[in-house]
Amino acid sequence: MNELFVKIEEMATFYGFKIIAALVILIVGRWIAQGIQRMTAKVLTKRNVDPTIVSFIGHLTYIALITFVVIAALAQLGIQTTSFIAVIGAAGLAIGLALQGSLANFASGFLMIIFKPFKAGDYIEGGGAAGTVEKIEVFTTTLNTVDNKVVIIPNAKMMGDNIINYSAKETRRVDLEFGVSYNDDIDKVRSCILDIVKNDSRILKEPEAVIFVKALADSSVVFLLRAWVKGSDYWGVYFDVTETVKKKFDAQGISIPYPQTDVHLYEHRNG
Repeated sequence: MNELFVKIEEMATFYGFKIIAALVILIVGRWIAQGIQRMTAKVLTKRNVDPTIVSFIGHLTYIALITFVVIAALAQLGIQTTSFIAVIGAAGLAIGLALQGSLANFASGFLMIIFKPFKAGDYIEGGGAAGTVEKIEVFTTTLNTVDNKVVIIPNAKMMGDNIINYSAKETRRVDLEFGVSYNDDIDKVRSCILDIVKNDSRILKEPEAVIFVKALADSSVVFLLRAWVKGSDYWGVYFDVTETVKKKFDAQGISIPYPQTDVHLYEHRNG
């Protein structure tokens, strides 16, 4: 009987230490996991990362650390954790395969928020659409087009193609082409265009606007105007100068060939 009590006492002592050690691992591990979670959130917040991303990454970090702590505590108790690790790995693989599209969108959204190729309010072209950025979320980016349509683009598609940000710089260059008859004096034509440029206060003095003959087409001499404006004035200058040039040419007796088969008034795709 005494031997039985001795064995029970030995087992209680042996497993008691293991249980205490496991509890210490759980308590200390949980405290460390919470500290790392707070530190991660603090670092991301300092980098002006979106609060949604901060919360998600913080919770993901905490769950991963707690999983490791629980496995370590179970191992301390003598429980074989190999099967647990295998189950967790298989579950993670299955979830990853099922959500690979969503995970790709999340990763792309995270990269966009970190590197900031554009921000809310910018006019961009990307993911097969163009418009003003309304919001950048974890999985999607929302654009508002010039005709007031809402376009929701998956972040993976947005990051998988070229992104053109028309609002990234304060100034933009307006390129316009005009065709005139071969009978017209090219110096007179240049002078008319230059006069229009000088009288439009929206066209910047620096960099200086340039006007030159671009091509001698079949039925017209093609002039090219390159003028710099503020980004917000781009469309106004583009359309106003086009109209003013037509009126000025008419008033000065400068002929614009019709139909204009060789003249190209073109624009860069923009906002």
